[in-house]
Amino acid sequence: MIIDVLNGPNLNMLGTRQPEVYGSTTLQDIEALCADKAKLLGFELRFAQTNHEGALVELIHNAKDTAAGIVLNAGAYTHTSVAIHDALASVALPCIEVHLSNIHAREPFRHKSFVTPVAAGLICGLGAQGYAFALEALAEMLPPTE
Repeated sequence: MIIDVLNGPNLNMLGTRQPEVYGSTTLQDIEALCADKAKLLGFELRFAQTNHEGALVELIHNAKDTAAGIVLNAGAYTHTSVAIHDALASVALPCIEVHLSNIHAREPFRHKSFVTPVAAGLICGLGAQGYAFALEALAEMLPPTE
């Protein structure tokens, strides 16, 4: 069973980008955390990051026939992208939305998510550990593998 962990714009800058907001954990650290958790849960993991909205839409589309679920941190596209909302709705896979920071405790424009209405769940404000929690949530939602 494959789980796609997809990351949007600026997440490649983790570790140096606003450490007071996002911490010092890098995206490579998060990928390693996810790989360890996926192995424990019996998942294969595909991990990707892009700064381009269309590329993120394509990654979501590609998951339709190959993945059992998606963990998505759409970054700033969370608050702006109807295209990502529509892509998630079209693939009809369980998706857990993840944010390192608590988007509801930040600027008002970050309080609105276009992902949340089509996600099975939302984890925010728990840092990198939120990704591990998202994988655990998907493990509970998906049928057991044989």
